[in-house]
Amino acid sequence: MLAQQNLRTTGLETLDQAYDIAFDYLRLSGAIPEMFGVHELLLDTVVDLYYRGERNKIRLANKAISAFQNAFRN
Repeated sequence: MLAQQNLRTTGLETLDQAYDIAFDYLRLSGAIPEMFGVHELLLDTVVDLYYRGERNKIRLANKAISAFQNAFRN
């Protein structure tokens, strides 16, 4: 049971860190306004990628950044 709880905590930390990395990059690059709160598209993308099996926070962030940029490029 403790191992299961630790896994959930680790998963949430990974999601949180990946989102923060992607959000900070996009905000600093000017793609997201400075005073913007949680960006739902970005968060949904990170969570979706996580549920598809991606567990590395850097790859999660990079894929979310690419998806975000592609969504607004068109």
